[in-house]
Amino acid sequence: MAHNLQQCRIIIDKAVSAGAEALFLPEATDYIAGSPAETIALVRSTKDSEFVRGLQEEARLAKLPINVGIHEPTEDGKKVRNTLIWIDGYGEIVQRYQKLHLFDVDIVGGPVLKESKSVEKGRSILPPFDTPVGRVGLTICFDLRFPEISLALKRQNCQVITFPSAFTVPTGKAHWDILLRARAIECQSYVVAAAQVGVHNGKRTSYGHSSIISPWGEIVAQLGGVSLEPEVITANIDLDFVARVRREMPLHRRT
Repeated sequence: MAHNLQQCRIIIDKAVSAGAEALFLPEATDYIAGSPAETIALVRSTKDSEFVRGLQEEARLAKLPINVGIHEPTEDGKKVRNTLIWIDGYGEIVQRYQKLHLFDVDIVGGPVLKESKSVEKGRSILPPFDTPVGRVGLTICFDLRFPEISLALKRQNCQVITFPSAFTVPTGKAHWDILLRARAIECQSYVVAAAQVGVHNGKRTSYGHSSIISPWGEIVAQLGGVSLEPEVITANIDLDFVARVRREMPLHRRT
């Protein structure tokens, strides 16, 4: 986790240099373990996590809000929570979302992953909240495949939807761009999807391709699937464009 914190500090420096008003980091930025047992063994509360406290200090010093995916312990200690926290520009954790949909898959010729073995599922959608880049709604990775959560956020006037992720390579190649663009188009919102990339351990490799999608479904910024050093992408979040798209093509749902 100390290594990951140092990588995040590099990203923060690049974001500040680029003039970013908020920074979005991937799912499970603190660590990706090699087994359910290791996932549980490594977890720390936010007040005891060197990783989280380090990011809080960086956010405060840079006056930069940071959205980051982490692990948090459950009350009984038998599992962890896959959460997404919003650290404001004062270094305070002011929002927290717990992943609703867990990644349990058995892909022929690919990985067998059972997130539910070590992760407690979330039970509620966090309402959108105001930030320097608009009203943001939080989701995580596998939530991307369930449009209902994004549509619920849009009904609450969400303007930016996050999908921090650690997509597998097979599913990323097949579905990543399609799903991100679909969520942006049907919700008429910006989509920000910070993605883990590369090899984590002998069992896990992530697809990468961090992306920012416009409310019209255009890919306005995207990284690749290989990274030798921490990278950032930026885009202008044009809230007037969000309003225009919704005004010129109103989507009055009847279902």
